[in-house]
Amino acid sequence: MRAVLVTRFGGPDVLEVAEVERPSPISTEVLVRVVAAGVNPVDCKTRRGDGVARWVGPPPFIIGWDVCGVVEAMGYGVTRFAVGDLVFGMPRFPRAAGAYAEYVTAPSRQFARVPKATSPIEAAALPLAFLTAWQCLIETAQIRDGQTALIHGAGGGVGHLAVQIAKAHGARVIATTGRNDREALQAREVDAALDLVGGDDIQLLLDTLRSGGLLLEVAGYPSDELKAAAKERSVRVLEPLVEPDGHALEQIATLVDSGDLKVIIDEVFPLERAGAAHERLERGGVRGKLILEVGA
Repeated sequence: MRAVLVTRFGGPDVLEVAEVERPSPISTEVLVRVVAAGVNPVDCKTRRGDGVARWVGPPPFIIGWDVCGVVEAMGYGVTRFAVGDLVFGMPRFPRAAGAYAEYVTAPSRQFARVPKATSPIEAAALPLAFLTAWQCLIETAQIRDGQTALIHGAGGGVGHLAVQIAKAHGARVIATTGRNDREALQAREVDAALDLVGGDDIQLLLDTLRSGGLLLEVAGYPSDELKAAAKERSVRVLEPLVEPDGHALEQIATLVDSGDLKVIIDEVFPLERAGAAHERLERGGVRGKLILEVGA
């Protein structure tokens, strides 16, 4: 099968399309024929040797986690799906999933059926971004009706979904476009702030929170000094890392079918142009998600 390999740590030029052996599912796993794969910042970071490279292992390896495809075969014990089902997921993260390939295998319960109103391209854009936003805002911050959520970096893959999820749960949402958007960071008495930008803005985000508020630091690395300042203000600082969750993905169907959630696709690339997709993402300015089209 065709797959995109990280041949060594480095820039987009280290990505190469190669023929590799097709995986086979073991018990509790499904074999998925990939139709489309999402491109995420963690893919680029891991390609460079950062991100979750320490869990993926040394090159060569197949990069990628977001995947949408068709169930081709099932290992012993799988009851969740049938052959022919169109599924999507973010399997195995932070270990290697190998989504930039024609086939992947993974535990069946890390996938969900694709929502009826969603195309395979759109479905491939959802898992990592949706699960990050969902696990941060709904499961961790428990954002609810009447509260205020600040989404720093609302135009990106996670951010544009986070805004919709928070609004669907009744929250007042303050959204920023990124590092140059200082006006929104003058807000105060915020219940939960989701940082998808990082850098020096972490301190500004801390200032927006009420006593008892929560800073969800996804993009940056809060210093010990900032954590100490947060503790003095009775503000919590957490550094969540997204986890696979097929049941949470099922929540997408309800939100998509009700019209409360819509993913934005910025650009679609063929599998062979994975390097160009990484270059595009690293240049910045992406609105929504980038996708690799793998098969029909």
